[in-house]
Amino acid sequence: MGIVEEAHNVKILGSGEQTVVLAHGFGTDQSVWKHLVPHLIDEYRVVLFDNMGAGTTNPDYFDFERYSSLEGYAYDVIAILEEFQIRSCIFVGHSVSAMVGAIASIARPDLFTKIVTVSASPRYLNDSEYYGGFEREELDQLFEAVKTNYKSWCSGFAPLVVGGDMDSVAIQEFSRTLFNMRPDIALSVIQIIFLSDLRHLLPHVSVPFHIIQSMKDLAVPVVVSEYLSQNLGSESIVEVMSTEGHLPQLSSPDVVIPVLLRHIRHDIAL
Repeated sequence: MGIVEEAHNVKILGSGEQTVVLAHGFGTDQSVWKHLVPHLIDEYRVVLFDNMGAGTTNPDYFDFERYSSLEGYAYDVIAILEEFQIRSCIFVGHSVSAMVGAIASIARPDLFTKIVTVSASPRYLNDSEYYGGFEREELDQLFEAVKTNYKSWCSGFAPLVVGGDMDSVAIQEFSRTLFNMRPDIALSVIQIIFLSDLRHLLPHVSVPFHIIQSMKDLAVPVVVSEYLSQNLGSESIVEVMSTEGHLPQLSSPDVVIPVLLRHIRHDIAL
């Protein structure tokens, strides 16, 4: 087993000619794709991995300097593709991994045939001409809450982000994976995500981009998906689903899985 494979808990399932790479967002791990994977493995070679810092990875491998920007995660994606000699893939990125995929595709466009995103945002902070959903003061309060009492913060954050019924399995699942992160790593990662501004990179994306979004998402307003589509340098398509929450593939799989499969299987002219 190679270092990259071990560090990221890489799993390869199925044996199709095309490869689909599934990349998870903050506070989750590869298990967030559990409803999608069974629908892919008969048709595709599926690559699952954990982002460094996820509760399932060894915290000793987390390099705070390397992961002080999203480029570190993008280099990890490229390293995984290279280690497994994947010459091209359909990259499915949730939340922060959507932008990680975009960065990786700018560096190595040859490795990506298209990027399918769920709950993607290039910037979470509002400014005078852009609405990302958050003011700086709100984010500072969030960071302080993470720092002060991580367990308590997890309990409050999970239901807000997932949405829906407080007792849902999806909320329990997200709470579990969020709580599994080491608190200092979680704080560092969430600060990098919420304070990043990747808008300047969008025109450099040359790979077709499929933007899938919940109608109601606490973290990513619908206008962000329109902004993404209008500013990418590549062909793009937006589909807003009648779902609620930032992890719809976990909370509303009956709605989301057919949508994801359609975007994975078909090109932009849906």
